[in-house]
Amino acid sequence: MAESDGGEADPGAARRANAGDGASPDPPRPQRPQLTKSRTISVSSPSATAASTAADRLRAGGREGLLARRSTTGPLPPVDALAPRRLTVAVDDPSHSASPPNAGVLDRDWCYPSFLGAHVTRPRAPRQQQQQTPPTAGRRNPSTSGPAPQPRRAQRDEEKRLASLVKLPPLLGERRPLSPPPPLPPPRARRFDLSPYCLLLLLVVTVTSSALALWQWIKVLSLQEKIRACGAANAVDSEDETSVLTDPGSNFVTSANWNFVPMLALAIPAFLFKYGDQLRRSRANSIRTRNTEEEVPLEKRIAYKVDVFFSGHPYAKLLALLLATVILIASGGIALFAVSGSGFLEALWLSWTFVADSGNHADQVGLGPRIVSVSISSGGMLVFATMLGLVSDAISEKVDSWRKGRSEVIETNHILILGWSDKLGSLLKQLAIANKSIGGGVVVVLAERDKEEMEMDIGKLGFDFMGTSVICRSGSPLILADLKKVSVSKARAIIVLASDENADQSDARALRVVLSLTGVKEGLRGHIVVEMSDLDNEPLVKLVGGELIETVVAHDVIGRLMIQCALQPGLAQIWEDILGFENAEFYIKRWPELDGMRFGDVLISFPDAVPCGVKLASKGGKILMNPADDYVLREGDEVLVIAEDDDTYAPAPLAEVHKGFLPNVQIPPKFPEKILFCGWRRDIHDMIMVLEAFLAPGSELWMFNEVPEKEREKKLTDGGMDIFGLTNIKLVHKEGNAVIRRHLESLPLETFDSILILADESVEDSIVQSDSRSLATLLLIRDVQSKRLPSEEVRSPLRQNGFSHSSWIREMQQASDKSIIISEILDSRTRNLVSVSKISDYVLSNELVSMALAMVAEDKQINRVLEELFAEEGNEMCIRSAEFYLYEQEELSFLDIMVRARERDEIVIGYRLAQTDEAIINPEEKSEIRKWSLDDVFVVIANGD
Repeated sequence: MAESDGGEADPGAARRANAGDGASPDPPRPQRPQLTKSRTISVSSPSATAASTAADRLRAGGREGLLARRSTTGPLPPVDALAPRRLTVAVDDPSHSASPPNAGVLDRDWCYPSFLGAHVTRPRAPRQQQQQTPPTAGRRNPSTSGPAPQPRRAQRDEEKRLASLVKLPPLLGERRPLSPPPPLPPPRARRFDLSPYCLLLLLVVTVTSSALALWQWIKVLSLQEKIRACGAANAVDSEDETSVLTDPGSNFVTSANWNFVPMLALAIPAFLFKYGDQLRRSRANSIRTRNTEEEVPLEKRIAYKVDVFFSGHPYAKLLALLLATVILIASGGIALFAVSGSGFLEALWLSWTFVADSGNHADQVGLGPRIVSVSISSGGMLVFATMLGLVSDAISEKVDSWRKGRSEVIETNHILILGWSDKLGSLLKQLAIANKSIGGGVVVVLAERDKEEMEMDIGKLGFDFMGTSVICRSGSPLILADLKKVSVSKARAIIVLASDENADQSDARALRVVLSLTGVKEGLRGHIVVEMSDLDNEPLVKLVGGELIETVVAHDVIGRLMIQCALQPGLAQIWEDILGFENAEFYIKRWPELDGMRFGDVLISFPDAVPCGVKLASKGGKILMNPADDYVLREGDEVLVIAEDDDTYAPAPLAEVHKGFLPNVQIPPKFPEKILFCGWRRDIHDMIMVLEAFLAPGSELWMFNEVPEKEREKKLTDGGMDIFGLTNIKLVHKEGNAVIRRHLESLPLETFDSILILADESVEDSIVQSDSRSLATLLLIRDVQSKRLPSEEVRSPLRQNGFSHSSWIREMQQASDKSIIISEILDSRTRNLVSVSKISDYVLSNELVSMALAMVAEDKQINRVLEELFAEEGNEMCIRSAEFYLYEQEELSFLDIMVRARERDEIVIGYRLAQTDEAIINPEEKSEIRKWSLDDVFVVIANGD
């Protein structure tokens, strides 16, 4: 039985019908395969048909002609006039193709709703309708055999009508193939396209050939005119006949092919044009296949080609001017030859004179020559004006290139500075002092600033560079072309300055600069000194740069110096003397005559230097600070000294010394101290660990800043510090603003042994704000301390009667004797404000970092020395009282004191007298005997262990 729209076919319906009639049921037969393209539509009336059509549309999701189908395999049901009529469409099964219900229905591939788009129908010829018994007739009830009754014919007519409805577009869509795509437009002819050079050559050849052809044609016409005149007169003078017969063009005129040369001259450009076009076609076909594109107007193509030619070729303007001049001279010469009786070469020469000097046309006679000469002179004036403009532009561009720093630096053995910062002025000053002994050197600065601005800022320093030349170039250190422009491969040292942005961005930029330097193909002759902002980023830069890299961590150096200066007052001035090139500094040099000598004897062998270490050749160049007296110098060892300059010292015979007796004074043990930190630095956890190594157990560290306490602990922990692992110091957290007086008054400022005013992290990007904050904090702390000291120590009669500036300064100076304040000052101009009042010791950050960078740039081995002296372990710089080395009013030389200090394993490098404020490092007259006081102090290098 055929299925309806809502159900499946019931193959056993016929068998159940036969069983109801008393006949034996048929044995089970295999089910016939289902039809893949059949449709059963159940309708009872035209209205039902329309309703079914609407339902089919809804089930198809609103897409007309894209309906899913169901297949049937059962036989046709018996005709029942009262039952709803059914139509079965089976077009793929040949057994059903001839049945009346399927007649007139075309086969097609049914399309289901899909993203693949419309499906193309495939119509085929209609089939012949044959009168045969449907295959299902054999399974009908025998009582219904015979010709179909009248209702059967009516059913067939109804089914035909429904089949026509099935083919309508609302159900199946229009049965017509999709319209074919529009035909592609015919390929257009390729336009003529030549390179600028070929086009220029073609124009020159065309003008030359045309001029030659015109010249030949005019000459032939004149000769023919002469021949016709001779033939008409029938009498020619002997001179005229001789001239005609001897004329070089007479034979040419008598020839029948006299016009071959002009034609050949005119054919040359056409041949070049055709050959160039074919060459261009073959080249274009080998490179790419052109797609269909919109035709561009000729004037736009010409303007585009001219624009590309002038912008892509540096000498395009000169070539265009030369071409215009040649065309003007050639066309002017031809015109003069045509209007005057002079020869062609003479006409060309006159044309050139008119172009070169516009006043030469005044001698022309006749209307035609004057018009032509005026035209040529006008064109010559335009050419001359254009030439002047081009020359002026070329000179201006070259001067601008020099002014903007685009030219190449041709230098060798120079120092290259990459970047710009506030430390540059101090760095240039130190490098100039270092090069003073050799008559000056060359320092090249490459930064992303305008050259004029850099030179103006350097000129504002007002410093005598003492023969050192400073060359500025504008460019980026990240671009290899800019690095090659400053001869990076020939520099003896390269300094990479930290930028003024935050520490992480500055170190990231320094890393990129190092990567650019390592990518120089020519290689680097000198070493690279990189200024880092954060100690945690140092290993990554060293990993990238390798052995060429020497790093100076600015924050770490200043932090360690501040701690050393806080524990030992006066050490800041000594470090300035040693790090700078103005006084004594470190030098390493080999002296072969000292091989086999004990270090105790080497110590007194230099009258103008102080030996303080040895560079060991046997250990790969390791520097041994403060070695034992019995160490014997070996071949290849170098001596580390403190001297005025590298050429001011040399070994001499051993000097006579009087050792005497060393006072039996023991170094006092360390006592607990109380220290205050005002402000917050990004490397404050490193400073705390240094204090943990220097201070005695039971010390306290008060931290006063605006960072919340919970956030402080988190930052310290993130920095790698174990807060609960501190054994020597105890952290005390106080929150407040260091520039507000009432916040400072809440602290016991008079009880601290040392106070460190740090450049706060919140204002470290601005030098002015940082120094202003540090100076205000210093003055407030000193004023609060002076108010809290005992009245008999600080009160004066003048202060009781009214305000006195001198008394106020004196009170703060007395307060400074009770506690030490170390201020981190970034600007050297602020240094004078602090040093004049003498109310605080100080650390000049930018000055000290610039000194360290300059020293490491001159000799990278010095970086090992500074690292050991700044470390919390090993040798360090110390200030010792005179009572450790001599007795009261004892007369000794400096060499005698150096020998006595060796019993304590110390090296004395200088001293400071009691009545002076400045220390003397590496004194000149070391053998001079003088009387010493116990109030004097000595600067020594001692083992801090």
